[in-house]
Amino acid sequence: MAAAKPDPAPDFFATSRAGVADAELRRKLENSTGRHLDHVAQMRAEFPPYDAERDAARAIKEDAIGRLDQLLIELKHQLEANGCTVFIAADAAEARDYILKVARQAGARRVVKGKSMATEEIALNPALEAAGLEVVETDLGEYIVQLRRERPSHIITPAIHLSKEDIGQLFADKLGIPYSAEPATLTAAARDRLRGIFLAADMGITGVNFAVAETGTLVLVENEGNGRLSSTLPETFIAVMGIEKVIPRLADVPHFLEILARTGTGQKLTTYTNFISGPRRKGEADGPGAMHVVMLDNGRSTMLADPVLREALYCLRCGACLNVCPVYRRIGGHAYNSVYPGPIGSIVSPNLFGSAAAQLPFASTLCGACRDICPVKIDIPRILLHLRWKEGQATPPIKWPADARRARAGVARFARMARHPRTMRLLTRAAAIFARPFAHDGYLKRMPGAFRNWTRWGRDFPAPRFRRRKHVP
Repeated sequence: MAAAKPDPAPDFFATSRAGVADAELRRKLENSTGRHLDHVAQMRAEFPPYDAERDAARAIKEDAIGRLDQLLIELKHQLEANGCTVFIAADAAEARDYILKVARQAGARRVVKGKSMATEEIALNPALEAAGLEVVETDLGEYIVQLRRERPSHIITPAIHLSKEDIGQLFADKLGIPYSAEPATLTAAARDRLRGIFLAADMGITGVNFAVAETGTLVLVENEGNGRLSSTLPETFIAVMGIEKVIPRLADVPHFLEILARTGTGQKLTTYTNFISGPRRKGEADGPGAMHVVMLDNGRSTMLADPVLREALYCLRCGACLNVCPVYRRIGGHAYNSVYPGPIGSIVSPNLFGSAAAQLPFASTLCGACRDICPVKIDIPRILLHLRWKEGQATPPIKWPADARRARAGVARFARMARHPRTMRLLTRAAAIFARPFAHDGYLKRMPGAFRNWTRWGRDFPAPRFRRRKHVP
């Protein structure tokens, strides 16, 4: 299926250098992600069945993705039986066009949106605004970045790159309130502004965390209540879901709820878990009069066809791999020039957005921390290596900057030398002898030539050591 084509983005190498050079950004990222990881570690320690629940959730996703076509047919049938209108969008353009059509038919003028990475992916907000609709993000983090007219920089924490002082100044400038850096004051100001918007909205749009094929139930998990308000107060409600969100049974949901919040935000459970099965029924006081579900492909079928890449469709969009990734924590989400940053973004973005994201599989140290923290144990390093191999076969090849070309050439030379053990032993011995006077406590503080960038940013390099192996007959 055709994928969305985002606006031309800056080169990843240029934006990543800018991120590394921003010491204040690194401080904010280290503080925020560090707190996330501390909370996650605490929640995991307090919940002994955590790993068993991860295994159960992974098995459910593996089963669901393995028979995705069958489950989507079942889900569509059940949703329609529940009174929903279902539209299957092959790509971003079809999804946008359908949502605009529904908005026009409903006479909508004001749209409230719950948090949704899928609507970010299809660039829905600009399309709605170009059609004359007022669109308001109601998740606090999304509301903040919308006021700044920028993309979210994290899957779960959109404004992770901002301090409370940054947000205080933003609210003073945009909302006309006295400056304050107190989180409670800022949250109250946003709540006060958004409450009236909810009440006046004609249409609500949210994403979907899980879609249960058995019952035609959409599950939304959130912490602020904005998803519940967006899906129940407006007369028309649209849910946008990637096709990979389907799971077989209602009984599967608790396995995901046990691990999603614990891994993503370090909570036992999110504050609100919403089960939506259709529009308002006769005699009910709450809920929308009309409910539409957009099932979005947008390149996911192509991922499904790749026996290695299809594992990425297990992703729950918890954002944990971003928090633990040394590259993301160094450069921030905006450096990726993609809706989906971090390790999982480096996997899905090339397939969703094409050549504009072709460099991202190389934005990883392959340390494996993302695989270890993933709630469904996606082997992200393996998939990244697979995508690097695919990009190596691509025509035309990636345009690498000069320093990256030199590094790649150096690695190629090393690979050739590594095929000759005697040469490698001689070189290792020479390197150990040469480095000995410059080593301190077993590490080199500065490295020459192609290794310069390793120590340039404050990282020590283990001093080479040569040990003569005893011959064992």
